[in-house]
Amino acid sequence: MLQAKSPMVGGRVRDAIASVVALGLLASCAGGPFGEAVERSLEADPQLEESPAFGGSSAPEPEDEPPSDTPQSPRSTDDAPAAPAPDDPEETASLLVVPEPGEADFIGPVWPAETLTAASSEDGHRFQDNTVSLEGIPVDLQAYIQDLQALDLIAINESPPADGEEMSAGSPFNQTITRREYAQWLFDAYNTLHADEPGERLRAGVSTDETVFQDVATTDAAFAAIQGLAAAGIIPSPLTGNGTAVTFRPDAPLAREDLVLWKVPLDTRSTLPNTSPEAVTETWGFQDAASVEPLALRAIAADFQLGDFSNIRRAFGYTTLFRPDKAVTRAEAAAVIWRFGDQTNGRSAAQAASSDE
Repeated sequence: MLQAKSPMVGGRVRDAIASVVALGLLASCAGGPFGEAVERSLEADPQLEESPAFGGSSAPEPEDEPPSDTPQSPRSTDDAPAAPAPDDPEETASLLVVPEPGEADFIGPVWPAETLTAASSEDGHRFQDNTVSLEGIPVDLQAYIQDLQALDLIAINESPPADGEEMSAGSPFNQTITRREYAQWLFDAYNTLHADEPGERLRAGVSTDETVFQDVATTDAAFAAIQGLAAAGIIPSPLTGNGTAVTFRPDAPLAREDLVLWKVPLDTRSTLPNTSPEAVTETWGFQDAASVEPLALRAIAADFQLGDFSNIRRAFGYTTLFRPDKAVTRAEAAAVIWRFGDQTNGRSAAQAASSDE
């Protein structure tokens, strides 16, 4: 007695018969439209070839990723790769965060307001005059400096200390002034205080001039001032008949006798008087008058005639020793150029500063 076939066996037989029939149809219709349609229907789906296997994934899916509109907590950066540095220098600079004073990460230092600060200029670094400390400057001289600073005069042409170097103690106004620097101060201060008198102003030297001094080229920072003072006969030079004054020595310290010799002619605007060491000793009481150079001695005699506006009194106070070769400090030079004029006619930096307010 025959047993009935199971449904599974019957299904396999039907599938086999269907495959044979399909192959027969393909063979008989090869090249025909019907055959091509059948072949296309039996080809694998390209999308299925490119897609991962059923239930598979080409990359691990994030676990429990919240919806995009749900606030997410910041991801830890401990294991995060470092962000690539931007190629643009400006973008790099914008990413830098510099702690400011008062913030926890700020490590200082915080400089006091009167500390010397640096500022760049076309010819290098310069100290800003309005922040220069006056520590150690005699009280009698501080007002002269402040009045000149109010007029933007007496610039300090020094470079700030290099990295790792300490700033020199005390005020730069207690340091020696050079002949170049004093010539520039003298020229600038005189013209500033005579700004409303064009006919009284000094004319600056120009690069097309024939240089008066062998060691002051047209490219020198103070050439215009030095050349202008020499051309006006204020500074002794070959132009004034001083055949030995062919060099200026711009970097040498300014001596007291030159401080007075260059300044007094701008006060008196007249020929220096003839005098002698004995006469200067009698008027000034200087014990060392005999050691002063003759031309400077005449300027010292003329300075005595200025009375209370004497440059020597303003810069050095009362003294019985002039010490003609002693180097001048910036503070002393500032006191001298603070005022121009004689006993009756003159103009000071204080007057000019108050008129500008």
